[in-house]
Amino acid sequence: MKRVLIIDGLNSYYRAYICDPSVSSHGQPIGGIKGFIKILQRMCREVKPDRIVICWDGPGGSRKRRTQNKNYKSGRKPIKLNRNIHVLSVDEELENKVWQQTELVDMLNDMPVIQLLFPEVEADDIISCVAQAPVFSGWQKIIVSSDKDFIQLCDDDVILYRPSQKQILNKPRIIETYGIHPTNFALARAIAGDPSDNIKGVQGVGLTTVSKRFVFLKEEKSFTFKDIYDFCDEVEKKLKVHTSILENKKVIENNYKLMQLYSPSISVQSRKKVNYILENADLSFNKTAIMKTMYGIGFGELNWSDLSTTLRRISVEK
Repeated sequence: MKRVLIIDGLNSYYRAYICDPSVSSHGQPIGGIKGFIKILQRMCREVKPDRIVICWDGPGGSRKRRTQNKNYKSGRKPIKLNRNIHVLSVDEELENKVWQQTELVDMLNDMPVIQLLFPEVEADDIISCVAQAPVFSGWQKIIVSSDKDFIQLCDDDVILYRPSQKQILNKPRIIETYGIHPTNFALARAIAGDPSDNIKGVQGVGLTTVSKRFVFLKEEKSFTFKDIYDFCDEVEKKLKVHTSILENKKVIENNYKLMQLYSPSISVQSRKKVNYILENADLSFNKTAIMKTMYGIGFGELNWSDLSTTLRRISVEK
């Protein structure tokens, strides 16, 4: 079975930016670039993909979700450099963060890698489109992200790799870990909420409570709001969790609209463009240009032979 590696670009870049203490030969922090390349190299070594797709959050984020909830993703703390690096001013750190991401994107443009970005569209929705793309029908799709939102997309052909946890989540592992089938994961999270995106769920009800009180959610069947509400109405021993859910139907249903990825928040025109790019992408490999970029930013030592081998194979087999 062929494999496509689908990377949540900003998620992986920010993790590298925060955690990798690398500094260039010019004295500039470059952990975002170098750490991202290390992640890509490790995934190529372990997965040996036939295609690599990197999805970036578009400028402005998701306009549709902000319209649905003005507090969506508000209150997040600024992304900070690795603490082992000498302290930069706020302005210098912002400038460095933008510079690193720009250099990384330029470097990736010289690889046989498909990069996707659309204004006011989140990477989550683009990743959902890629996972459902006709060109990858019958392929194994490996999504690389620490974001639990992608659990809902996991099925027989889609798995999630969470690099920060070094955790591979396929359908059986998800059911074993969370007690919830991927098909029902968005529904469960709509009840529990998602603090990382500032989405408030039913107070006092987390994923553990949902899986414990609604054990049927681990079944293959796709359940609905009505199934949850009917169970809460009819359960013989009614607990606070049941009454709280019935009192917060609107919250749950609004949360689901924000969190579900089965029907991604992306226009039909943009979805067609995604499919066109996936089918007609330029997969050329300009190793000379990459080496020149590495030298120019003071990249230093990095054995990227595994990555180079994979990229050469993808370019040749296109």
